[in-house]
Amino acid sequence: MSPEESQTSAQQLAQACAAALWENDKATQFLDMTLSEVAPGSCHMSMIIKDHMCNGHGDCHGGYIFTLADSAFAFACNTYNQRAVAQHCNITYIKPVSSGDTLTAIATEVSRQGRSGIYDIRVVNQTHDTVAQFRGHSRTIKGTLIPE
Repeated sequence: MSPEESQTSAQQLAQACAAALWENDKATQFLDMTLSEVAPGSCHMSMIIKDHMCNGHGDCHGGYIFTLADSAFAFACNTYNQRAVAQHCNITYIKPVSSGDTLTAIATEVSRQGRSGIYDIRVVNQTHDTVAQFRGHSRTIKGTLIPE
């Protein structure tokens, strides 16, 4: 298999895994997230912030920002047809987010060794300002997303 064919087949696997994960991800669907890009170890996912997502200060509740980043993390670390779950996650909030803002979580694989992975997810608003930085540590578990 040529390097181009291998790259194409890895991309096709990532897309098939994302489709299988999406089908059962009721939380991501309920929050009207949009999966715009997926590739091996990476993902772009967006969400529009609505009034009911805002806290007592009038800003987006951090839990919604975390959930968007966590969903992008999940799709990125599940692109190899090995079921992967979060082992540890943390987030740093950088800038407030308002109702009406469109957030995009950009997940990038930092490391994948054995059963463990590390992923950085940058959350940006519609003007490409970084509003949060999330790091997720994944762990593979038994099973696959699509039949082998």
